[in-house]
Amino acid sequence: MKGKKLTPEQHHVLKECGTETPFSGKYWNHHEQGSYRCAGCGALLFSSKDKFDSGTGWPSFTRSPGAVQEKEDRSSGMRRVEVRCARCQGHLGHVFPDGPAPGGQRYCINSAALDFRKGAKKK
Repeated sequence: MKGKKLTPEQHHVLKECGTETPFSGKYWNHHEQGSYRCAGCGALLFSSKDKFDSGTGWPSFTRSPGAVQEKEDRSSGMRRVEVRCARCQGHLGHVFPDGPAPGGQRYCINSAALDFRKGAKKK
């Protein structure tokens, strides 16, 4: 995926730590089986098996297979945990401790940061 041209929205989210408007992204209400990859570099980030409807308007996942990095984010006057792509360092969204059992995590991710591939996850 090296050299892929990002849309203006993808660039804003991935490179400028932007956030899309809730309920506006193409994957918030998406239910196909497959894998979600970084729109910037193609790294595998999430599986549809871990996706759930959080009611927030953003795609939400209970876990990641390990292709993300988490770091403290004190922007916007809040204390949150930012989620970035471990390969290209693109901003994906945030993770919150209010997800479903058993892990209790809610990875709240911008659709603009994701590309979907139908079917079983492949590396």
